[in-house]
Amino acid sequence: MTAKDRETEEAHLSNNINTPGGTGSVCEPDLNISSTEHGRDRGRNWGWMLSGIICINILMLGCALVSSAYSNVKISTPDLQIFLIIIILLTSVWMVYYTIYTARTEDAVVYKDSHAGPIWLRGGLVLFGILSIIMDIFKIASYVGYLHCDSAVKVAFPVVQLVFILVQTYFFWIHAKDCVQLQKNISRCGLMLTLSTNLALWMTTVAEESLHQTTVPDYPNNSTKLSGRSLYISRTGYGDNKCKCSHSSCSIFKEAYYYLYPFNIEYSLFASAMAYVMWKNAGRVTGGHAHHNIKFSLKDVVVGPVLGVLLVVSGLATFIVYEIAMKKDDDEKKDRAVMMHFVMNIVIVALMSVSTVIGSAVYKVDHREHVSEKNPTRSLDVGLLVGASLGQFILSYFSIVATVATSAKGYLNRLNLALAILMVVQLGLQNFFIIEGLHREPFHEVLPVTVLSNPYVLESGKDLSNIKGSVKDTKPSSEHTAHSLHGHIAEHRVKLSWKRRVLKEVCAFLLLGNIILWTMPAFGARPQFDHDTETKFYKFSMWAAIVNVGLPFGIFYRMHSVASLFEVFLTS
Repeated sequence: MTAKDRETEEAHLSNNINTPGGTGSVCEPDLNISSTEHGRDRGRNWGWMLSGIICINILMLGCALVSSAYSNVKISTPDLQIFLIIIILLTSVWMVYYTIYTARTEDAVVYKDSHAGPIWLRGGLVLFGILSIIMDIFKIASYVGYLHCDSAVKVAFPVVQLVFILVQTYFFWIHAKDCVQLQKNISRCGLMLTLSTNLALWMTTVAEESLHQTTVPDYPNNSTKLSGRSLYISRTGYGDNKCKCSHSSCSIFKEAYYYLYPFNIEYSLFASAMAYVMWKNAGRVTGGHAHHNIKFSLKDVVVGPVLGVLLVVSGLATFIVYEIAMKKDDDEKKDRAVMMHFVMNIVIVALMSVSTVIGSAVYKVDHREHVSEKNPTRSLDVGLLVGASLGQFILSYFSIVATVATSAKGYLNRLNLALAILMVVQLGLQNFFIIEGLHREPFHEVLPVTVLSNPYVLESGKDLSNIKGSVKDTKPSSEHTAHSLHGHIAEHRVKLSWKRRVLKEVCAFLLLGNIILWTMPAFGARPQFDHDTETKFYKFSMWAAIVNVGLPFGIFYRMHSVASLFEVFLTS
């Protein structure tokens, strides 16, 4: 081809590209599609950024108000409660609007995340919500007695919170799995408002709960045993000594709602986790894979539940004895109670560590595939598990340093050191076991291969006239064969392999162990202050700050481990 021919061909191609019907027009839709997708990504990023800004600002303001309300400054508890009432009302209005909008708008929620909001998580939310409502009712009954001498806001706050719990529980029960596709940015902002509201309520409840146990003692060395419940009533309750309750039941209701605080704390955290998953799912297009139909069953699982129940009963017995001894003025009995508490916790943690090692060893011979699909629920479970465990890690390592630095003199210090070391080991093993279990595919039944003879296949040499008779003769036989196969399949399904059984036994035992380790600190066990080694070593103010930050996360870790272990139990 000459140079002139090449120039002519290039000019011809150039003209074809520039013409409307030419080849170049094929590229135009791709350019339009890419620009549309770019605009959608920009809108999605804008929605995430705005909702994140809303969440951060509410949380920072909430932290400042919570810190100020329980300090010796002019900002009072009613000021904090007014702020909480405002954000609670805004959140409730948005949830009502979302529910009505999705009900009236067709195709508002096209996709559902099958992993989000499992029935046991929503069931736990309902249970904790009911107990939180009872707590608010007790608060209202108690606070009404102070209306004549204190702010009415303290009565209005539990009323508003009660309504909020009802609205929010219904909202998450219905919409926890939603992957909303319309008004995505508004939904993201509303969900972040819900998340920040629940976290602000959580911070407030944790701050009040901390004052139950960590009121600064009036002794000069700040190393005495602490008793915070009676001091809590005058510190965070109503008025001062001049403000007297107008009815005789105030003290009864105060003691009652004190014991319901842990459930309210867990309710706020459960709701925060579900709001975060919904926020991540806003605008998400799921692949349509249905969640595995897994049923809860304790068949063939005996050892783990029985040992776990024995552990819970023993732990509750020692905890009750410990609490009774802490209310007495006998130092010798208090030391014995602390020793008993340490020994019981060492036994619980040691047994849990051994069972976790057994379960982790089974994973090595378990050839189930790892889950390849990414979903926000599993990522959040793992993140919360690791993040919340840091609180207990902090307490354990600070105790180890204080005990070793003081040469671990005395049997209480040695027991404290042993418990702190075992707690670190148990946390690490349990995190590995749960995370590995969450990332494994559920077990699938492998049915045996069975060969069925076809009665309609003629044997060689058989007369065609005998076909009808042959079929009649073989029909009962085929029915018998099918019945036998069905019976064999049913028998096969109820039998668990040894790997499945061991994993279920371990999960059941660890689940009950985490329940008792949640119960004791959640309802008032504070060996960190009843045993004064850390208080003397770090000084009271620093050690109180460490405990008040680490312990709430440690308590949440145990409850979150219960939920995660239940899921691992179901998929095993």
